[in-house]
Amino acid sequence: MDTKLSGAAGAPAPEKRSRGVRVSGIDRALQILDFLQAEMKPAGAYAVAKAVGAPLSTVYVIIDDLVEKRLLQRRNDGTVWLGPRLYHYGLAYAQSLDFLDVATHEMQDLCREVEETIQICGRDGDHMVVMAMADGPGHFRVTSKVGSRVPLNWTASGRLLLGHLPDDERLEVFRHASKVSPTGRANTDPEALSEASASALRERLSIQINESDFSVACIASPICEPSGECIATISIVLPEHRVVQDRDRYTNAVRKAAERIETTLGWR
Repeated sequence: MDTKLSGAAGAPAPEKRSRGVRVSGIDRALQILDFLQAEMKPAGAYAVAKAVGAPLSTVYVIIDDLVEKRLLQRRNDGTVWLGPRLYHYGLAYAQSLDFLDVATHEMQDLCREVEETIQICGRDGDHMVVMAMADGPGHFRVTSKVGSRVPLNWTASGRLLLGHLPDDERLEVFRHASKVSPTGRANTDPEALSEASASALRERLSIQINESDFSVACIASPICEPSGECIATISIVLPEHRVVQDRDRYTNAVRKAAERIETTLGWR
């Protein structure tokens, strides 16, 4: 490993956090990558340094190293963004996942069946992340694309992803993870969310309307391992009026799609 990231001779001395915990070069690099992923847009070195709590001089050195290794790319305006090497790592990782292969195939089938946008979503800490997506054939488009992360309480999928947790753990996650949504309609009450989460997983169905985006609905079903843990969801994202017009069609279709994924993987 390059000495700039390993903390070996010639590298900048690692800084200390306020509690005296030393931060290695590789940890700083991961903080930078995590920050850019969370922001989902390029950022300058000053903004990165402020976000990760590191000296600007240190951030400059690490960014230069990551750019040289193609883990970051520097844009014409001086900001940096995730680099092409990360894309190749992601492809290799995705190809190794039987789950994602099976889920993506089912996602495409469901998209053709209901002619709406379909997403495969998972959990990333306090957020739901879009892992795969198939756009519907119509003019309706959603703002959340692959890699998008939103607070767990904003989405139908977010509630399902916590439904298997013990009551106290699930409640604690909602207490610190719940945020006010852009529409102001997402529930932020931890106890209500916790109860709804457990109920949704039991029913294998979660629906949200207008909570994260106006006039947009989401109908999700869990994909569970034999242990009962919800590792991902498959969901239909569509205009709210279509849910009102033909709710049973969509709920039945998404439930069956999730069951087929579990069956193909030998989890049912």
